[in-house]
Amino acid sequence: MRRPQVLLAALVLGVCSLVPAGPAAAAQTIGFPAFSGPTIPAPPVAHTQGDMMRAIYDAESSGTDFWMDRLLARSGNDPAGPWLMSRGGLDRSVTVAAGATNQRWRLVPVSGGDKTFNLVSAGSGKCVTPSGGSPASNTGLVQLPCSAANGRVWRLPGFTGGTNPNTFTNPIAQRGPDPWMTYHDGHYYLATTTWNSTITMRKSRTLAGLATATEQVLFNLTRPNGAGTMWAPEFHLLDGPNGKRWYFYYTAGREPFDLGTQRIHVLESAGPDPMGPYTFKADLLDPAQDNTWELDPGILQLNGKLYLLGTFYNGSQPMFIRPLSNPWTASGTRRILSTPTYGWETVGGAVNEGAEVLQRNGKTFIIYSASHCSTPDYKLGMLTYNGGDPLSSSSWTKSPNPVFQRSDANGVYGPGHNGFFKSPDGTEDWMVYHANSSASGGCDMNRSTRAQKFTWNADGTPNFGTPVGLGVPLTAPSGE
Repeated sequence: MRRPQVLLAALVLGVCSLVPAGPAAAAQTIGFPAFSGPTIPAPPVAHTQGDMMRAIYDAESSGTDFWMDRLLARSGNDPAGPWLMSRGGLDRSVTVAAGATNQRWRLVPVSGGDKTFNLVSAGSGKCVTPSGGSPASNTGLVQLPCSAANGRVWRLPGFTGGTNPNTFTNPIAQRGPDPWMTYHDGHYYLATTTWNSTITMRKSRTLAGLATATEQVLFNLTRPNGAGTMWAPEFHLLDGPNGKRWYFYYTAGREPFDLGTQRIHVLESAGPDPMGPYTFKADLLDPAQDNTWELDPGILQLNGKLYLLGTFYNGSQPMFIRPLSNPWTASGTRRILSTPTYGWETVGGAVNEGAEVLQRNGKTFIIYSASHCSTPDYKLGMLTYNGGDPLSSSSWTKSPNPVFQRSDANGVYGPGHNGFFKSPDGTEDWMVYHANSSASGGCDMNRSTRAQKFTWNADGTPNFGTPVGLGVPLTAPSGE
C-alpha cells in the first residue's frame, strides 16, 4: 500500500527540526485534530491539481526549511498535547492532518540502534520503507512488515529524548491471536497462535518494542499427531526433574489441516531461558477420554497441586480440569469445570474456553472466553474458587455477567483469549488479549494482540475496565 511520498518524507526528515510558529492570526479546522494556530503558511509553489505535494517537495528538496514543518508546527488540540505533531515522543502516535486525510503513526525504537526507529502505521502495523529498499533520492515510500533490516529503519540524529518516552499504543502484534505473555529477567516474551507448523516468540525490553521485535522460531512441529495448526501457546516456569524449566504448552493436530485431531502437547526448555532451546516432552492426552479434540491449555497451581485446564467438545464446548503429577503427565481424567449456560456465553455457539488463572491475596479466579470466537461478542467471564476440591465444579462460582467485552465506541470487537503479566517492578497487573477492529472480523490470524493495565475492586475481584482502541497512547508498565 502506497502512502503520500512527501508527507512521510517531511515527517521523517523534519521530526527533530520543527520550530514554533508566530502568534496566532487565524483558525481553521481540517479534521482531527482541530488546530488554532497561525495562518497556514503559503506553500512554495502555486496550487495545481494533481501532484501538488510532489511539486512542493521538489521546490524545497535542496533546503532545510520545509513548508510541511511549518504547517505541522501549528498548535492544536491533539489529546497527547497542544501540538499538531508529536516531535520525538518514543512510540507516541503521530497524527498528520492534510487535505482532510488523517494518518496515525508511531516511532518505535530499534533495539541496539543509535537514535534509530521504525515508523509504524497504527492502523496496519506495518513500517514505512523506500520502495525496493532503494537508497536513491526521490524513491517512493511503501508499507512492509516491520523489521530491523536496512531500509526499514530511520535515524533521527538530533533526537535527544521525548517528553514521555514510556508510552505505547496497541496493537503490540498486528497478527497475534490467542496471546500469552510474561515479563522475565528484564524482557517481555510474547507467543501467539501461528496456525502453521512453527512455534514462535517475540522478545523485547519494552512493551512498545514488541510491535517490531523479530518473530523467532523456537520449535518446528514434525510429529505426526501434532504436526501443524499450532494454536493457543502458553509457557510456564515450573519445577522439573532438573530444577526450574519452562514448559511450553500448545495445541496442534495432524496434517494436512485435520482440526478434528487437535490435541494438547508440551515442550521443555533446556535451561532458564524462555527462548529455549526446547525439546518435545509429551502429548498431554486424557488417559481415559482421548476421543475428542482438546484445546487451549492453561495451568493452575493451587494448594500445592498442579492442574491442566482446557476445553473440549461434547455437543457444546465446556471447560475441563485435569490433575497432573508433573508438568507433562496426567494423573487422572478430565472433569467438567464450567458449561456455557448464560445467553452471553452462547452467541454463535455455546463456548467456554481459554481458561487463565489469576491469583491475588489468597483468592483464585479463572478468567475464560465465552461465545464463539468468530463473533464480535466473544468476551471474558469469571469463575471464583470458593474452597474444596478444585476438580469439582461446585468449588467454583460463575459470575452472572461478563467481566470484559466489546466496546463499539472504541472500535474493539471480540476481545478475549487473554493472559496476565506483571509490570517490570511488580507493582501493576496487566492483561494481554486479542481482538478485532471491526464487527465483521473473524476467528483468524487477523486478530491483533493488545495489552492494558487493570485494577482491583474493593471486594478483591479484578476490574478489567473497557478495552482501549488502537492507536491510543497508554502509559507503559511501571518500571520500564
